[in-house]
Order: sequence, then C-alpha cells, then structure tokens
Amino acid sequence: MTRKQKKLTLIAGLGLVLALAATLIFTALSDKITFFYSPSELVEEPIGVNQPFRIGGLVKEGSWIREGKKNIFIITDNAEDITVIYEEILPDLFREGQGVVAEGSLNENNEFIATNVLAKHDENYMPKEVVETLKERGEWKRTEDGENN
Repeated sequence: MTRKQKKLTLIAGLGLVLALAATLIFTALSDKITFFYSPSELVEEPIGVNQPFRIGGLVKEGSWIREGKKNIFIITDNAEDITVIYEEILPDLFREGQGVVAEGSLNENNEFIATNVLAKHDENYMPKEVVETLKERGEWKRTEDGENN
C-alpha cells in the first residue's frame, strides 16, 4: 500500500467514524425534540395521538374549570381553540386572557393532555412562539406607551 492510499484509507475511516457518531447523536436527540404548534396549526396539520409537542396561545376568557388538582381550560389563538387538561397545580401566574405554553400530547378525544404548563412570568412577557403566532394572525398590538398587548 502506498503512502497516498494509507492517507485515503485513514481519511475514509475517520469520515465513517464521524458519520456514525453524528447518526447516534441525532437519533438520541430526536427523542428529546418537541415541536411548537398553535391551535390553528393543529387544525391544518393534525398530530398523532400520544405524540409529544408544545401548544401555545392565550387562555380563553371564561374557559378555566378547576376541580381539585384537575384543571381544564382552552388555549386559543383567536382563530381556533383546543381544550387542555392538566392534572397538577398550575403556576401562580396562570390567568385567563394571558399567554401560556403547554407541553403534552393529544388524546383520542382531541383534547390536549398537558404534562407541564408554562405561564408568563411578568406582565410584559409572552412566549416568543405565541407572539409570532399572534402577529401572523394580526392579533398582536402595541399600546400607545409601547407595551405589548
């Protein structure tokens, strides 16, 4: 084997090892990736039952029902709504009419079973994904003093 062939063999071997490592990393990470959807996007692109993802929007006014630890509410993007069921204690800042992101999956009844709920942390914050979705729908407005609504 010539010197040039040895170098090419070494480079090919390293390339194979790198490709194998990248494949293993991406396979391991694919289980941890959760996608974000708005209620309208769920209507346009249905998600399978028990497939984990995030949904975000505004908590619809008058939709929150609390039964002990069980919370049922509706997330809306002012175009479509989805019912969310969360069987844990909600964050202290959870309110109707405010932005929220929930992690979980759909059940057979097309209800979102949340495993985690994230509420805004102060009066000026709304999750980035929710803001972008509301802007796309023309629902995002700024007040005269420059604050976001």
